[in-house]
Amino acid sequence: MPVQQTCRHCQSLFEVTNDDLVFYDRVSPVFAGKKELIPPPTLCPDCRQQRRLTYRNELRLYRRKCSKCNEEIVAMFSDTAPYKVYCHHCWWDTSFDARNFGKEWDKKRSFSEQFAALIKHTPLPHLVIGDAENSDFTNYSWQNRNCYILSSSDYNEDCYYSTYLFRSRSCVDCTFVDDSELLYQCVDSKKCYDSQFLQQCQNCSDCMYCYDCHSCQNCSGCVGQRNKKYCLFNEQLTEEEYEERKNALSPAILERNFEKLKLQFPHRFAELEQCEHSTGNHLQSCKNAERCFDLVEAIDCRYCALGFKLKDCMDCTGTTGCELLYQSVASPENYSMQFSSVIWPKSSFLQYCLFSRASQRCFGCVSLHKNEYCILNKQYTKEEYEKLVPEIIAKMRAEGEWGEFFPVSMSPFVYNETVAQEYFPMTKEEVLRRGWQWRDQKDEMPKVSKIIAAEKLPDDIANVPDNILIWAIECEATKRPFKIVKQELDFYRKMKLPIPHFHPDERHKRRMMLRNPRKLWSRNCAKCQKPIATSYPPERPEIVFCEACYLATVY
Repeated sequence: MPVQQTCRHCQSLFEVTNDDLVFYDRVSPVFAGKKELIPPPTLCPDCRQQRRLTYRNELRLYRRKCSKCNEEIVAMFSDTAPYKVYCHHCWWDTSFDARNFGKEWDKKRSFSEQFAALIKHTPLPHLVIGDAENSDFTNYSWQNRNCYILSSSDYNEDCYYSTYLFRSRSCVDCTFVDDSELLYQCVDSKKCYDSQFLQQCQNCSDCMYCYDCHSCQNCSGCVGQRNKKYCLFNEQLTEEEYEERKNALSPAILERNFEKLKLQFPHRFAELEQCEHSTGNHLQSCKNAERCFDLVEAIDCRYCALGFKLKDCMDCTGTTGCELLYQSVASPENYSMQFSSVIWPKSSFLQYCLFSRASQRCFGCVSLHKNEYCILNKQYTKEEYEKLVPEIIAKMRAEGEWGEFFPVSMSPFVYNETVAQEYFPMTKEEVLRRGWQWRDQKDEMPKVSKIIAAEKLPDDIANVPDNILIWAIECEATKRPFKIVKQELDFYRKMKLPIPHFHPDERHKRRMMLRNPRKLWSRNCAKCQKPIATSYPPERPEIVFCEACYLATVY
């Protein structure tokens, strides 16, 4: 029977369904022939997601020294964080064996207390990165070349200041963009070329300030257009009319009129492409994906976000090619794991592990590499392992820890440097009131020849001197200083774009604000009144249509 639960954090009611209970039973681990049942969660789906995201710092990078070789490195841990942090070479070196930092299980202390001590005792990787060329300032990224300040992005070249960017080239300030080239300030778009300020667009080229446009060329300020050319604010023009009228508009007026049109044109209730029996947003080729977001090719998944080729997973974030995962974060190509974060490929049957690689049947371990039957990084025989783990679980069950993800207070990152702050923003006072960590942002003033306020920059890129590379620009919104790198300047000149007025963090924040939250509300189609589950909350001003009414409008 379904169970009604009250979230112990936010006090909201949530339902644990029969399907959920079947899943918990299915993923419950077995030791010495006995299944250790995973209980229903005590947090609602939103609070569970928030907790997972506190273990993912994608963008905040710091300079510090490797704790082993003392070389200066770029790391996702600040130099004041109480952890041993190894550079890429030292952490992956075959001489590094995390079992040397193992601890004996102490039955008098809680698991959380002992695991927190192990995190501080065991070396951690400076970044989550692999197979990169000239892309040191990237994180949670693979196979990038000549990239700078990139996170959660793979197979890109000459890209800068972007997140969730895949198989793209020469793109700057983009978020959730695939298979594109020469894009600037674009969000949720794919297969686009030589365009700026696009959102939810596909196969567009030479476009600017467009939303939900497909296969369009030379369009500006347009919404919901298909296979159009030379359109301005959805009005069809000749090539000559288009160029004349577009060039007569200032960027500010173009943007302002575009935003007005967005509110007048119906919005699709959810971005679901080739999906079956699925709810959420930004889903492609998914089947039976319930309340999921930003997934491709997911089958039988619930409460998952940001992944590719998932099967039978629940409460997971940032997972690819995985099956039977529960309450896990950043896990590519792994099988049957619970309550773990940042696990490299070819791992399986792990519980409560962190930053581990190609390991199997381990419990409560950190930074392992090709190990098996370890507990708190200490090596055991199979028989010893299968006897001790149930004893630990029994203690965790009695103390309310078994079946729950790591607590926020144990995260190696402070709250405001993690993705949780993006999707669940909190003030410093709120974070500290909960007993979580916060770090005030302190920018290092770069060594520069001058500091210039962003609003005093030339409007025309042709009037920007090469000396800007040795200036610091003061962000128009936050007053934080930032610099322009040479490759970035070359891009702005090639695209004839002005120098940005906002700090890269502020630009990222503003792009993320364009995306809907990873949450669903019940409301009615604005046209036919059919009930819909949508990521547009009822108080939002957009006109939201169901699938049928939306398709009838745009086609």
